[in-house]
Amino acid sequence: MKIATFNVNGVNGRLDVLLRWLAQAQPDVVCLQELKAPQEKFPEAAIREAGYGAVWHGQKSWNGVAILARGREPVETRRGLPGDPEDSHSRYIEAAVNGVLVGCLYLPNGNPAPGPKFDYKLRWFERLAAHAAELLGSGAPVALVGDFNVMPTELDVYKPERWTDDALFRPEVREAFRRLVAQGWTDALRALHPDERIYTFWDYFRNAWGRDAGLRIDHLLLSPPLAGRLVAAGVDREVRGWEHASDHAPTWAELADEDAAPTPRRAARKGAS
Repeated sequence: MKIATFNVNGVNGRLDVLLRWLAQAQPDVVCLQELKAPQEKFPEAAIREAGYGAVWHGQKSWNGVAILARGREPVETRRGLPGDPEDSHSRYIEAAVNGVLVGCLYLPNGNPAPGPKFDYKLRWFERLAAHAAELLGSGAPVALVGDFNVMPTELDVYKPERWTDDALFRPEVREAFRRLVAQGWTDALRALHPDERIYTFWDYFRNAWGRDAGLRIDHLLLSPPLAGRLVAAGVDREVRGWEHASDHAPTWAELADEDAAPTPRRAARKGAS
């Protein structure tokens, strides 16, 4: 099973890019973020024509998350992150796909920091951690996948010294991610590429893509039953260079079949920075 995450930065405006990548990469499960489309404007027909069933949680102009499954229908199990009934942002959706529970998330950016948006980000992180602990406690095979808006270490950002005050790199956020992973999750990409500088995002400004001035903010966290099946992980970074591309590139992990003995391998060269 190949699970991927892709912040599309507008699912309708970049639908051609998404469909081209789906046809090329053929992931089994895809988590999308930043749909920037209300519920009724999600391009369900085009997604189905591409061979994918889908569940989605839309929001006009902002946010929005979706889970796609190749050749099958994902079974939605949760819409919205528990812990705050007043939070109306479309940032979390969860579904069962072929025996795996997939949580697709778009964690708040949090800038400017400090400030109300940063406080909201930290509260959202706390709610995510609480829900993640419950998922781990179930013993089910679970993947928490999406745009976490955090660079966990200095290896995940092109010039760490320039990001010390940014909400994506502040100590409080990095510590929240560390505590989350310490529950027992495996960071799929970093597990197979522990020392490589790999990015998943390049800003549109200041020729960030051309300079390879990137960040690693899109992550796939695997519960122990899935971590034991991990065989490959990478970033389809060439997608960032396509015309009218998102500022993110698809990030993915490949899992061996449940009854097969996994043999970890490095991703193809296109998957590394």
